[in-house]
Amino acid sequence: MTASIAATPSATPRAGHLRPLASIPASAPARSVRLAAQQEGQLQVHTAPFRGSFSGVFSQALRSAGLGSRVLVSQFLKGGVDQGLDRSVWLCGRLQWLRPAVAGCLAEPMPASQADAAAVREVWEYTREQLLGGQLDQLVLDELGLAVELGYLAEAEVVSALEQRPSNLDVILTGPSMPTALLAMADQVTQLRRGF
Repeated sequence: MTASIAATPSATPRAGHLRPLASIPASAPARSVRLAAQQEGQLQVHTAPFRGSFSGVFSQALRSAGLGSRVLVSQFLKGGVDQGLDRSVWLCGRLQWLRPAVAGCLAEPMPASQADAAAVREVWEYTREQLLGGQLDQLVLDELGLAVELGYLAEAEVVSALEQRPSNLDVILTGPSMPTALLAMADQVTQLRRGF
């Protein structure tokens, strides 16, 4: 690619007489401009005063996986399918869907049972490892804020892990409760409401 600089005419040329263009001298080094897109991940929060903000986010995660992104969806308080790490579900070959191995959905403050607490902790440990490992493109953390509020996870530990996330990782937090510290970290906060 060559670049030319048009000479600024001092007078308007007559019809049929064009002034020559001044070209860049041959001694000037050729410059190649390369624009490299630098992907920057976002921390998004989708919250609502009711449980139910997950379905829209899940469809977005599924679409991302279908387009080739590596996605992890961790639901911290959803149970009833006795899933756990060993039986996580894979969709589109690139989306891992993980729930704790608990008998039902957890809605009560800790301690529910030691087994329930350990199952939530197991999901968190694996999720944190994946979050910090740098292999994910998108991470969905469903009811993370409620897991903190109910005492299953320590807020300081969650905040610390999210602060250390790779810069290209998109993280989406969903749920009816979100600690102020997590809201303060967010690039985008979406609040779902009913009755308008």
